[in-house]
Amino acid sequence: MSRKLGAEFIGTFWLVLGGCGSAVLAAGFPDVGIGLLGVSLAFGLTVLTMAFAIGHISGCHLNPAVSLGLWAGGRFSAKELVPYIVTQVLGGLAGAGILFVIASGAEGFDAAASGFASNGFGEHSPGGYGLVAALVCEIVMTFMFLIIILGATSKKAPAGLAPVAIGLGLTLIHLISIPITNTSVNPARSTGVALYQGGWAIQQLWLFWLAPIGGAILAGIVWRWLGKGDEE
Repeated sequence: MSRKLGAEFIGTFWLVLGGCGSAVLAAGFPDVGIGLLGVSLAFGLTVLTMAFAIGHISGCHLNPAVSLGLWAGGRFSAKELVPYIVTQVLGGLAGAGILFVIASGAEGFDAAASGFASNGFGEHSPGGYGLVAALVCEIVMTFMFLIIILGATSKKAPAGLAPVAIGLGLTLIHLISIPITNTSVNPARSTGVALYQGGWAIQQLWLFWLAPIGGAILAGIVWRWLGKGDEE
């Protein structure tokens, strides 16, 4: 169990540092900023690389919603949920902490003013999308993410290609939803940066726990029917 939790900590640390780091440090960099496409790809690459690196150790969840979705789908033990979720949140906080230290090296950096890659709705949505749009988006995107994960890792899926499908799936999700919520689909990712932003991001954090978890559990329930033949 200690090896599993160590892998989840490192993996979630890398997801937040790599994904949110690309948004904070490189998205708007003068002349050569990577923009929405680059940030989307960065998040997908963090999951793809960690799936190959630690998937055989912990399953590479890196996300409380994923752990809960896999539990709902009959793929994960209930007794491991709390240790996994706590470790993922701690990994996210550590990744955000290292990112804060690095970003603070630039003169004039202000995590609160910049948003620090936090997730939000209303006036804090990149595209000005309201609460209902954000809620629906996060539920649906997390639902589809779990369907991709459950399908790509099923017994009858092509062997060895799950990390590619999952990483590209997360990239696509970010391409769709960055303008709406800055893309969460991961409460640990949202929590890590929100605590450093320190203001509105904490006030709106409830949505980025509630919606991803709801979407993930729904996907797990649907997969018990949809993928029944693949699990036998």
